[in-house]
Amino acid sequence: MNEAVIPILRVADAAEAVRWYERLGFTKQWEHRFEPGFPAFVEVARGKVALFLSEHTGDARPDTLVYLRVRDIDAIAKEFGVEPEEMPWAREIELKDIDGNRLRIGTPTD
Repeated sequence: MNEAVIPILRVADAAEAVRWYERLGFTKQWEHRFEPGFPAFVEVARGKVALFLSEHTGDARPDTLVYLRVRDIDAIAKEFGVEPEEMPWAREIELKDIDGNRLRIGTPTD
């Protein structure tokens, strides 16, 4: 097992959130509910990068900021119709998911 840090993002509807994250290249790995109709807890992954998406109200705060380092910011920027900003450390964009969580996404300039 590899050790990892996995951010938890609060979402209102996990199925809708998964569809949004698929546009970033994430795929759903699994979903858990304690019982039918209970809130969902889902893992999405893009390569070795994982996020947990939780419908549970106490798991995370809205408006969380996560930084994703990617190989090709231009492809993601094109998918979302935005232009990357040139920063000293990376070319990056900032997106908000459908629940207001912020994702700063960049490709290092080195």
